[in-house]
Amino acid sequence: MSLRSLFGLLAAAILGGLLAACSSTVPLPPDSRPAPSPGQPVLSPAPPAAQGTGLPRQVLQRERSRWVAADWSELPGWGEDRAAELWPALLRGCQRPAPGWEQLCARARQQPPADDLEAHLWLIKHLQPYRVESHEGEAQGLLTGYFEPLLDAQRRPGGGYRVPLHAAPPDLNRRRPYFSRQQIETEQRERLRAQELLYIEDPLDALVLHIQGSGRVRVREGEGGAPVLRRLAFAGHNDHPYQSIGRLLIERGELRPGEASWPQIKDWARRNPGRLQELLWQNPRYVFFREEALPDPEQGPRGAQGVPLTPGRSIAVDRASVPYGTPLWLDGGTLSNGQGGTTPLRRLVMAQDTGSAIVGPVRADFFWGWGAEAETQAGRMKAPLRLWALWPRT
Repeated sequence: MSLRSLFGLLAAAILGGLLAACSSTVPLPPDSRPAPSPGQPVLSPAPPAAQGTGLPRQVLQRERSRWVAADWSELPGWGEDRAAELWPALLRGCQRPAPGWEQLCARARQQPPADDLEAHLWLIKHLQPYRVESHEGEAQGLLTGYFEPLLDAQRRPGGGYRVPLHAAPPDLNRRRPYFSRQQIETEQRERLRAQELLYIEDPLDALVLHIQGSGRVRVREGEGGAPVLRRLAFAGHNDHPYQSIGRLLIERGELRPGEASWPQIKDWARRNPGRLQELLWQNPRYVFFREEALPDPEQGPRGAQGVPLTPGRSIAVDRASVPYGTPLWLDGGTLSNGQGGTTPLRRLVMAQDTGSAIVGPVRADFFWGWGAEAETQAGRMKAPLRLWALWPRT
């Protein structure tokens, strides 16, 4: 009997017992933002019927979404993922668990699965899947990707390294909004000179670092010294809205729809060096950084949940739709199968980060990691998305 068939039989047996004995779930935690119904979630007065049962489904309301109880069989590709690979990300999320997760996190630490089958069965035993959708019932959203850039940098300007990266200024929180990107790079340049942390070569690379929110830099310490790997962590922004330069190039007729990837934008910049600065100033958002040591190069940056991100298993979400620390089943996009083709991206992930552009009931940004391959994968990811939140049973 195949692993997939064995999993199906065991899962069905466990799930049958759970449906008979566990009909309720841990309530969703209160949202820290103002919500129409603060405190406990609201059950829908007329939830849709469960598939094939005629029984009503439980519906949990969030500020920007509703969660509709689902059967495990409704999750596309469920049982095919390397579920044990979720555990490091799950345990990192358990360092700052969502309300209602404390006991289950303790079990996850005490009972790490030996293999993928055990991981799948553990999840089925302890969690209830919910389809994430808008309040109007729209279950399809958008999946994009992000990564941690890796750049060369210097402590002092010179030799082509002329683009500064800034620490947060002391008056950042007293002036809202703060100066725009154009003001920071022109009339306020001297004012912020003391906040210049490092210098890189390419202004487009600086913009990528601002968009991603954090990055790695190779810094040469002293004359002839070996480069040292450091991390630039997000330390704040100027509270101006983000404007996509790719979208602007499309609107201006410089690029065709579907061409606004970073390779195409960089090619446009090489062909139009005299127009690049004006283009960059059309995005007034400016991000400030905090320099940190990087003792473990295999550890990702800290996301908004406050725990390190795991490549391929952490996503950024709208926290008004999905609380940090929530495991989800993701269905969206494709992966290379290593044979010249692609396979659907369907896997377990953890909600551990957010971003200014990550807004909506079914919206996610997939963390690819760091380096050139992660940049390539993130740059071309834009796909329809479906999500199922996995929440503890009582």
